[in-house]
Amino acid sequence: MAQLPTVEDVARVANVSRQTVSNVLNSPEIVKEATRTRVLAAIGELGYRPHASARRLRTQKSSTIGIRLEPVRNGISGSVLDTFLHALTEQADRRGMRVLLFTADDAAAEIEQIRRLRDGADVDAFVLTSTSYQDARVEWLIENNVPFATFGRPWGTEDNPDPRHLWVDVDGRAGVSEATRHLLDGGAQAVAYIGWPSGSGAGDDRHRGWREALEERGLASGDLHVAVEDSVANGRAAAEQLLSSARRPDAIVCASDTLALGARLAASAVGLDDLPIIGFDNTPVAEAVGLSSISQPLEGVAAGVLELLLGPTGNSVRTRGEFSEEPTNRLLAPRLVERRSTHLALDENTGL
Repeated sequence: MAQLPTVEDVARVANVSRQTVSNVLNSPEIVKEATRTRVLAAIGELGYRPHASARRLRTQKSSTIGIRLEPVRNGISGSVLDTFLHALTEQADRRGMRVLLFTADDAAAEIEQIRRLRDGADVDAFVLTSTSYQDARVEWLIENNVPFATFGRPWGTEDNPDPRHLWVDVDGRAGVSEATRHLLDGGAQAVAYIGWPSGSGAGDDRHRGWREALEERGLASGDLHVAVEDSVANGRAAAEQLLSSARRPDAIVCASDTLALGARLAASAVGLDDLPIIGFDNTPVAEAVGLSSISQPLEGVAAGVLELLLGPTGNSVRTRGEFSEEPTNRLLAPRLVERRSTHLALDENTGL
């Protein structure tokens, strides 16, 4: 069996001391950029992996990030968090970090699990998903000085953000706005929107994107918006309501692929198989049924979360003082994935 590369091997190839290699691995901010680049290149060339168990004993840190595994409520949109978890776990592993999954039924139970894991020194930092207005989890983590980052913005505090709240999010407002403009550019005159009830940060943000795109063109949203809870049945009922109204839409944008699938079923039931419909999340279901959708850069979200917590190349959770001058958040752009229903010009596609 071939012998695994050691710190000494990396130091020899990079022409530096063993201590410099250790500094690059554990405190990269104190190493000159040129030296750090040379050491990282040697690590990549040799395929060196730090011994995680030894590092945990030396630093008295768990090298573990905790994240809640949310209850399965929707098999379609739920795949987004599954993909994010896989990306986070794979990228953390490449840094010598582990991801610990735990369950909780609600925010209060999640806080209790976080408290238990923190008190037992089982986890160095936490990642939260599905942030909401006045999120109790965020408030508790800040008050108790527990390192964390969120996939989702601090809704409701955008004008006065807390620098201790590290977050990465996807610009749903821009994504829905782009999708709406795409349909209008294709000839649509009445683009409807099926979204979620107000009070959801992400849902409200996506709704604003649709409304603003119409306003840019001098179009009124009027009665072209229906808000429902996220399910295929609700999406279908909402689309049936829109398609039976006096002002029938000639295209529909939805807050999720779940709602878009329901809208597709409603349109097909009345012979509008080619009615342009765009969902959100670009799930495997959207791909399977040929729905255009807005895709979130989940690999980028995972990378951003880890970089905020660990630094660009680090493998341990940083304290706030170590990066006080760095940005504390990242807002990533989604992209529209076109499929059969929006490839053709509107008049060719629907006959409307």
